[in-house]
Amino acid sequence: MRGAVRTHRGQRTQRTPRAAAAPLRLTLRRRVPGWSPGRQVLARWASAALGRSAAGRELGVCTVAAAESARLNARFRGRGHATNVLSFPAAPLPPPAAARRPLGELVICPRVLRQEARAQSLPLRAHWAHLVVHGTLHLLGYDHERAADAQRMERREIAVLRRLGFANPYRS
Repeated sequence: MRGAVRTHRGQRTQRTPRAAAAPLRLTLRRRVPGWSPGRQVLARWASAALGRSAAGRELGVCTVAAAESARLNARFRGRGHATNVLSFPAAPLPPPAAARRPLGELVICPRVLRQEARAQSLPLRAHWAHLVVHGTLHLLGYDHERAADAQRMERREIAVLRRLGFANPYRS
């Protein structure tokens, strides 16, 4: 019997199908002109990074100019230059709002991203995928301040990107 499960007494029983959880809900705000991947593509990349925890989550992605990226990077990280991606975790919601599960927001600077892709001879789309996965993993608590944490995060990024059809971004 297909889809059947044996109980501890050896009897067959039919699996009860789980209700499908709502997929990741991604909001995209483009604050600079130029190409960036569409909302559905970004959602697919972020969902791959989130794995099973993507269901019912909300993620914002905002593209900004280099000046805005530099301002945010200085304010929140103490670094006075534009950066490729910043991750801002959402504040936890009180229990009545628990059905909504905001993850946070990724702020991406396409100009920096393009410059990096060009300097590293990477396909632009692959670099976008890498930084969306990287930023999303930060929202899950991954970090790269210590060598062991960086290695753990890089392994996860490589695995997620491989499943999405992209090459290892750390291989030179």
